[in-house]
Amino acid sequence: MFNIGDFAKHGRVSVRMLRHYDAIGLLRPARVDPVSGYRCYEAAQLARLNRVIALKDLGFTLLQVRAVLDEEVGAAELRGMLRLRRAELAAAMAADAERLTRVEARLRTIESEGTMSTHDVVVKRVPSVRVAELTAVAASYEPEDVGPVVGPLFAELCGRLAAAGAAETGPAVACYEDLPDGDGAVLVRVAVPVGASVEPGGEHGFAVVDLPEIEEAVTVVHRGSMDDTLGSFQALARFIDENGYRSAGYARELYLECPDDPAGWVTELQEPVGRA
Repeated sequence: MFNIGDFAKHGRVSVRMLRHYDAIGLLRPARVDPVSGYRCYEAAQLARLNRVIALKDLGFTLLQVRAVLDEEVGAAELRGMLRLRRAELAAAMAADAERLTRVEARLRTIESEGTMSTHDVVVKRVPSVRVAELTAVAASYEPEDVGPVVGPLFAELCGRLAAAGAAETGPAVACYEDLPDGDGAVLVRVAVPVGASVEPGGEHGFAVVDLPEIEEAVTVVHRGSMDDTLGSFQALARFIDENGYRSAGYARELYLECPDDPAGWVTELQEPVGRA
């Protein structure tokens, strides 16, 4: 038998917590001295304590924990619950990390407002080019929805190009279009130039299309991760507003250099425009 202090040490919990568990009927002492009122516990009760702590850390309330334990959940089932919760926590941590990245990018844009000159913007014609492409739908144009679509789509396209023996003849491109249902979803098109010798049609595992010419595009070269493009896009917006243009669609992303480190990426943003 252990007094409450020794049992707390072996269970790595506080004495106060054990008293609370006793008060709510979650973990009763094995014996209570009728004279002194001292609580005594058996080593076998550590098994129940372990389950209490594990379930509490899974997010169950103490009342729910008691209900689960009274049903005598086995170690295998408890292990499965722990694995599920671990996966949920990992997903939540990843989502929080992505959210933090977006907040930091927005903060950098706020801090650099007015420092990126619109003189870096160039107006030019973007010629038509034959490309191999794959398409998918993103829930919105927001980075957290577009990013998870673009990367895997490019990986899939590159694999299919290699399998078909088709050679890439230029930098990869990503384009975006609104879907007609108007719920904010966008069609994502990722493409790689393949040259005029590759004919549309056929069983390539990808579409072969002629990406249309942009008669007039305002363009800027962005250096760094695509997570930090906000300032570059907003430089385009200022140029468009200051020079009597109107936007005519989403900007194309022309990936000029894509080393392993995204900080070294060089991307040209090409936004189609017309005269306001």
